[in-house]
Amino acid sequence: MTGKSELAVILKAKELCSYVMTVTEKSPKRFRFTLVSRLQNYALDVIEELYVANEIFVPGGGQKQAEERLSQQRKAQTSLRLLGYIAQLAMEQECILPKQYEQITRLIYDCRNLLGAWMNSDRKRFRL
Repeated sequence: MTGKSELAVILKAKELCSYVMTVTEKSPKRFRFTLVSRLQNYALDVIEELYVANEIFVPGGGQKQAEERLSQQRKAQTSLRLLGYIAQLAMEQECILPKQYEQITRLIYDCRNLLGAWMNSDRKRFRL
């Protein structure tokens, strides 16, 4: 499922994940089981957490479901932060290039802003 029916934050997270996969493909082999796997896993975690959050149906007055959805959104925020840190470390260790780090950082920033807007919208809608 892609296209207009998906949330903008999910589309941006997919773009981020795709970029991370492409960039880490060319990383030195010595980082394959450390920084590369972490970068890839966090990028995939973000998509998973966003999908899980989006799949949580919140019926009218469904406070428990609304809180569960917010919890998944927070997990995605945390994964984005961790991804940013690992990307910085990867750049410092010369696993990825500075320009690649800048692009990852830009995409993370976009994802965090879109996710924050979604969370704020949900907080208002579900009165959290």
